[in-house]
Amino acid sequence: MTQPGSGGEGGAGSASGSGAMTSFDEIYDRPDPRDFFRVLGRWGYQTPQHAQGVFRRLVAARSDGPVTVLDLCCSYGINAALLNHDLTWADLHDHYTSPQAAALTTAELIARDRAYYAARRRPDAVRAIGLDPAAHALAYARAVGLLDEGFAENLEAAAPSPGLLRAAEDTGLITVTGGASFLTPRTFRPLLAAARQPVWVAAFVLRTGSYQAIADGLASEGLVTEKAAEPTYPQRRFTDADEQRHAVDAVTALGEDPRGKEADGCFHTAVHLSRPPEDAGNPPLTAFLAEA
Repeated sequence: MTQPGSGGEGGAGSASGSGAMTSFDEIYDRPDPRDFFRVLGRWGYQTPQHAQGVFRRLVAARSDGPVTVLDLCCSYGINAALLNHDLTWADLHDHYTSPQAAALTTAELIARDRAYYAARRRPDAVRAIGLDPAAHALAYARAVGLLDEGFAENLEAAAPSPGLLRAAEDTGLITVTGGASFLTPRTFRPLLAAARQPVWVAAFVLRTGSYQAIADGLASEGLVTEKAAEPTYPQRRFTDADEQRHAVDAVTALGEDPRGKEADGCFHTAVHLSRPPEDAGNPPLTAFLAEA
């Protein structure tokens, strides 16, 4: 969730709380996402594009009925935009950084975006719920139709609202592409408990931090977590040598090899998928992945 230093959906702020990563906190809760795309685009941010195909394949695998996707740290609803619309990350970047977009007020942009997304809605679109304390970003995502419901709540600090628990009842897939290192099992437990069906949890996690505490918490809820060692996915370029040095050191300390990844100039993420024991490994996690 968008918390100080968390990086919000971009996951581009401090991943370990050390302050060694550049903070982009100012772009995660604006009235619209123009600054998000302008600033992160400068550093080649791309995680939602990698997640698009993975999340679509995971939704398709849940063939036991309609799937509701609950996106944690959803910010402006970008994962929902890519999941449910015939669009790419590059399309969105160009859309929000164009001179035409720059000339609009937020109200005008919202009106334009409502039509933009409606015209590109996929016939297999699924119900999408967003959770993020960033109330302005969440309001935008709802206003343009990216989220069916959105909740500006921080479950690390407070219990979920009755409305959120009700919305979570039909959840079949929980997704995370940013901020995983600022989440704990406390966020996941009430959402899993509210769901009326088995839930899968898919997270793109920066290799500079450990997902083990969350995996352990999900295990206590009956989910088995698999991690894909390869492929990993570039997240964004480093902003300076200090940030790269921190990332290389952090990855090495966790027993991972930074060569060809962080050592070559970009943060990388690894995919973690948590499923009930009867689903774990069937199909294997690699079946849902694409080469970076």
